[in-house]
Amino acid sequence: MLRIAVLVGSLRQGSYNMQLAHTMKERYINKLDLEIADIRSLPFFDQDIELNPPHVVTDLMRKVASADGVFFVTPEYNWSVPGVLKNAIDWLSRVDKVLIGKPALTAGVSPGMMGTIRCQQHLREILASPGVQVRLLPPAGNEIYISSAALKFDESTQRLVDESTLRTIDRVIDHYIDFARS
Repeated sequence: MLRIAVLVGSLRQGSYNMQLAHTMKERYINKLDLEIADIRSLPFFDQDIELNPPHVVTDLMRKVASADGVFFVTPEYNWSVPGVLKNAIDWLSRVDKVLIGKPALTAGVSPGMMGTIRCQQHLREILASPGVQVRLLPPAGNEIYISSAALKFDESTQRLVDESTLRTIDRVIDHYIDFARS
């Protein structure tokens, strides 16, 4: 079973993206071991301390280094990547560069109609940069852009319940598993 580190780009309590991460963790429990990483506690990236970073940074680096792959689940802020996610990637791209070569998948949820399309475009550029260089699941047919979130998530369980969307994600997860093992 593949062990996956999940980085969620939203800190908001009740975040749809965190709800998606938990839905995936529960739904694919027999296929993947998903661990949602804590990026809330990370300090801002600071090159002055990158060689001797705080424990929270080294803990995140260890989790990602020991994972078989990485999921980036994120909202879109101002048509781009949330600062908290970019900060986590910045830490992970330095010194040991633990993201290089990791099979990765991007996903995002939005209350609006675009479903994080712009954010994921920017994220793909970041994930291809020299210190990051993940092995990204090709996007064609594997996009997870969830729009109109309030219509697709159950408020009481805080889980994705839209069957059509779940079937799409099921297919993408199967593609990811094949990709990660290749």
